[in-house]
Amino acid sequence: MALMTGAQILIEALAREGAEVIFGYPGGVTLPIYDVLYDHPLRHILVRHEENAAFMAQGFARTTGKVGVCMATSGPGATNLTTGLVDALMDSIPIVAITGQVPQALIGRDAFQEADTFGITRAATKHNYLVKDIDELAQVIHEAFHIAISGRPGPVLVDITKDVLTGKGRFTPVSELRPLRGYELQLDPEATAIEEAAAFVWEGERPLIYAGGGVIAADASDEVVELSEILGCPLVHTVMGHGMMRPDHPNYVSMLGMHGGYAANMAITECDTIIGVGVRFDDRVTGRLDRFAPHARVLHIDVDPAEINKNRRADVGVVGDAKRVLKKLNAKLRETASERADENAKARTAWHKQVFGWKREHPFDYEPSLDEIKPQYLMQRLDHFMGGESIMAVDVGQHQMWAAQWVRFNKPRLWQSSSGLGSMGFGLPAAMGAAVANPDKTVVALCGDGGFMMAQPELATIAANNLPVKVVIMNNGTLGMVRQWQELFYKERYSQVQMSDGFPDIPMLAAAFGLKGTTVRNPADLDDKLREAFEEPGPFVLNIHVTPKECVYPMVPAGGALSDMILGPQKPVMAGD
Repeated sequence: MALMTGAQILIEALAREGAEVIFGYPGGVTLPIYDVLYDHPLRHILVRHEENAAFMAQGFARTTGKVGVCMATSGPGATNLTTGLVDALMDSIPIVAITGQVPQALIGRDAFQEADTFGITRAATKHNYLVKDIDELAQVIHEAFHIAISGRPGPVLVDITKDVLTGKGRFTPVSELRPLRGYELQLDPEATAIEEAAAFVWEGERPLIYAGGGVIAADASDEVVELSEILGCPLVHTVMGHGMMRPDHPNYVSMLGMHGGYAANMAITECDTIIGVGVRFDDRVTGRLDRFAPHARVLHIDVDPAEINKNRRADVGVVGDAKRVLKKLNAKLRETASERADENAKARTAWHKQVFGWKREHPFDYEPSLDEIKPQYLMQRLDHFMGGESIMAVDVGQHQMWAAQWVRFNKPRLWQSSSGLGSMGFGLPAAMGAAVANPDKTVVALCGDGGFMMAQPELATIAANNLPVKVVIMNNGTLGMVRQWQELFYKERYSQVQMSDGFPDIPMLAAAFGLKGTTVRNPADLDDKLREAFEEPGPFVLNIHVTPKECVYPMVPAGGALSDMILGPQKPVMAGD
């Protein structure tokens, strides 16, 4: 094979790994790569900020299950990617980030646009590389894709020096992985662990499935639904778990945690058996850990052994891919059902009745208004127009929690949320990545007014690529979640939360980018404007003014247990009181 430049080898390797699109921004060190892309069919989306390239790669990955790819130059380009990398790490999203680095001879000499990208991203990625040998490049790209998608998914960064990109070498297709020191995967569970887990599950009188993003990542939604049906067991999920079970399923409860449903939080508090699948037992779910699920014994299933016993001790821990584990566990439960299913059947039936009694008595609720658009009403109408089948990427804040409470998803990979890191500015670019990956689906970017302003330059990218994203801005004129905490816990001392001053005229802003847009203030107009947006074949920007001082309930206060959840307005108290 003829000699190729490192940049040519890189693009060829990416194409062979199945990369469909690169979200990126060029710079001096990466110009050799962009010169190759000029003649190559591999698609590239030019973003307006590198952080958004990482979020777009996530949107692609979250909705397809494939590896998303982003790219930036050295120095500030690479550092701008970092928030998106940490976000992907926290939510276990498979992306590969390509960054350029100054020539090897200049490393450590404070060269122009030099930064220690390898050192900076060590804690921001599942794994990272600094490539200084052209003969290693194809192998490293192959490894990067494997590491990103295998086991517990996550971001991998490949930093490549400019002399490697401009140098010459031979491209050798990589078909096998070399041994990866320290990277061992246990995807298939031990047979004894399945036996122990099955016996454990049958012993519970008040069992509850607590499932999270690991189920979505493993494409194990069908298996977790089957488990629920075998046991006749209620299911609650984390904010990452939307779509794994249809919300009209008789065993579906709701999201649990800080802003979860009353029934879900009471169920986890009162259950005697937790079947945790692909979950972290993180603080947004558990609240005060020493009061979390005080009566429960725990079965914890996770592909990452580091998660077992990290936050909550597991009585039975099973390490393995969620899909493979549940297939074997379900088979064992069916095999033993004739002997064990009747043991606690009466108690389980009563438990199911209790949980769904809580759900009927304490649904998500709000006080309607004919004069203002309540945020919850906006979510209900979005739910109506989406029909459980559209993709929604949310930003971070009150609107994120209201959407998680009110919008239904009938399938996995339709809901995208920056759940672990909580990155404002995520929603718009994530929706764009989803739109690139799913051209035949309706994609909604639900943003708060704060998060929208962090990402609004990407409207130019939407226009340039005619991405048919429906951008919905829930505009309450404030940083809503911060304002809510100041109202409830800081005696209404509203400090630096006002967003209405200087907020742009959205129809004019949209028009400046060549897009259609409108503003809605009256509840009577909402359906017509949403219909207009959803029927528009191209992008559309909606600025929807909602009640400015609405709070998200239920709410578990900081330091409280789930059973301390606040169901409605209360007298404000001072932090620490």
